[in-house]
Amino acid sequence: MQKLINILSVLSFVGVSGIIGGGTFVYLNKDSLIESAKEQVAAAAAEALTGALPGMVDSAMPEMPEMPQATGGAIPF
Repeated sequence: MQKLINILSVLSFVGVSGIIGGGTFVYLNKDSLIESAKEQVAAAAAEALTGALPGMVDSAMPEMPEMPQATGGAIPF
């Protein structure tokens, strides 16, 4: 029974150490992590806008009538 308690104690220590180590890493690198996330969001937004823009422009443009094939005579003064 003592061996089981010792194993659980070691696993608990390893888990808590991992949590503390991960938290320390995030705290020390928070500025670079935030800048990286901002760059990724900006790139994704730019890509989405670039992909959607031609479709938006095409749907906003009115249909142009066909050009006439023949015209009438000149208007007199």
